[in-house]
Amino acid sequence: MSNNSDPNRVVIFDTTLRDGEQSPGASMNLEEKLHIAQVLEEMGVDVIEAGFPISSHGDFEAVHEIAKVVTESTVCGLSRATRGDIELTARAIEPAKRRRIHTFISTSPLHMKYKLQMEPDAVYEKVVESVGFARRFTDDVEWSCEDGSRTEHDFLCRCVEAAINAGATTINIPDTVGYAVPDEFAAIITMLRERVPNIDKAVISAHCHNDLGLAVANSLAAVQAGARQVECTINGLGERAGNASMEEIVMALKTRQDRMPCHSTIRTEHIMRASRLVSAVTGFVVQPNKAIVGANAFAHEAGIHQDGMLKHAGTYEIMTPESVGLSRSKLVLGKHSGRHAFREKLKELGYELGDNAVGDAFRRFKDLADVKKEVFDEDIVALVDDEVLRANDRVKLVSLSISCGTAKPEAVLELDIDGKVSACEGSGDGPVDAAFKCIKQLFPTEAKLQLYQVHAVTGGTDAQAEVTVRLEENDRTVNGQGADTDTMVASVKAYVNALNKLLVKREKTAPSALSA
Repeated sequence: MSNNSDPNRVVIFDTTLRDGEQSPGASMNLEEKLHIAQVLEEMGVDVIEAGFPISSHGDFEAVHEIAKVVTESTVCGLSRATRGDIELTARAIEPAKRRRIHTFISTSPLHMKYKLQMEPDAVYEKVVESVGFARRFTDDVEWSCEDGSRTEHDFLCRCVEAAINAGATTINIPDTVGYAVPDEFAAIITMLRERVPNIDKAVISAHCHNDLGLAVANSLAAVQAGARQVECTINGLGERAGNASMEEIVMALKTRQDRMPCHSTIRTEHIMRASRLVSAVTGFVVQPNKAIVGANAFAHEAGIHQDGMLKHAGTYEIMTPESVGLSRSKLVLGKHSGRHAFREKLKELGYELGDNAVGDAFRRFKDLADVKKEVFDEDIVALVDDEVLRANDRVKLVSLSISCGTAKPEAVLELDIDGKVSACEGSGDGPVDAAFKCIKQLFPTEAKLQLYQVHAVTGGTDAQAEVTVRLEENDRTVNGQGADTDTMVASVKAYVNALNKLLVKREKTAPSALSA
């Protein structure tokens, strides 16, 4: 295999910033994407698919900026099989030390007939032309056959062979609509290895969607059949039912060496940090029973389980919490804790902040400690993410005052909009309604509220509230998130965060044949 000298190493290709961001409501701004890219690099991700440059100026800028700061991971940009797309992608990734162009075209009969409206021979010519053109800009070219799991085998083999001959070093087989089952998907990989004469010159990759809940199973089946790259996302983020979950893939490889003698170079102790960050950025709350990163993943409530755990952890734990970055000690800091202890705790949680950022976070921690008796790791994560990820928002909360009870609820609100502070007083059916009406008065939009959700970051009546707000405008959906010990403040932060993401979403276009 040309770009993987260790035959048992699985290349981890993370597409959280591209395919994950296509999930309705998951738009990210430039600072958020840069932050996630840096965390992915620290995790040891081999390839970071930073975006789809043709989709918007913002996407091009994000890929270009990520290419400037990421030095260890390969920075990848997605491109349709057109010269214009490929040229723009090449410009976007140009600053990267290691760069890859990922180009794709549909190959299934259904997609070719109804989506592309092209004959197979014309699609075949596009494969050869697009891969050959991409090789003019970089030696690292990946080719994907969209809807590969529903592609006729003879045509698939023909296109794969042609793509490799044209210069593709990675061949990706997507289960685009999550239709395949594990033995079927593994058989496709085996078939390619047996029938394509030049397959040894490329790494075979799997890109599985989760429509039937089989994305991880299909990806692992592909690895067992000889695939040596897996395309995945943090928390399984992605359009429709999501993508294969990176943390599940990585920990399955690490835990089941007896069945899959393969490994990745992911630093698994960074998994929880990455999961929390992506959840905070997108507003997609991780379900409690989510494998590896869910709140209940290492919780043992049943009496028989607790008894077994006390006798030997291996009775009910197949991996340790520490192996994915969970700390055994939860209660760590209080109102009398100093700056040094706080900085060390940030490092323990995976944050490397500059002096100014630490100072700002420490002041917020002190404010939090004044109102909370006990400050947990989760509180600090919510506090830091809430501050760092909103630093460059165009719309910011300045102040909020709410009066409610038996009288008609009223809100007094101040927002900073592009540097100018504006104020509003208003009433509503409840305190949340009053505050949100004030926001709409100060920043008018046609956006409709689709979801308002509150959950406690930790236990206790003094817990921070973490609020998720979903807005929809002209078929564009965005999620916003905010955290505070005051539920109303958290609610306004979440709504304002959603507005800022809506501004990002407005500039995005949807090129044809977007999915891969």
